[in-house]
Amino acid sequence: MENAALVLFGFFLLILIVLDIAMIVSLFKTGDERRQLIVWKASAFTLLVAVGTLVVDVVESIVREEAMLINPFIKLSITAMIYLLTLLYYKKRYGD
Repeated sequence: MENAALVLFGFFLLILIVLDIAMIVSLFKTGDERRQLIVWKASAFTLLVAVGTLVVDVVESIVREEAMLINPFIKLSITAMIYLLTLLYYKKRYGD
């Protein structure tokens, strides 16, 4: 049972790494104006969420008077997931 959990966790980590790479690749891809609009809107929303979570983390660390414990891989993975979901939303909304 423990080996199955480790395999599932490894598979989950692999998916997160692929999402991180796909996010970076999609930002560098060129396309027509509609595709650029979709990427721009998804990027703007993702940046808003990422900055919002960082502000909440800073305020929480100030209130608790503790050092900030931010794992960069977790933040990057959450950012990639948010970017993927908003990209899919805007692709469906504006068509691509």
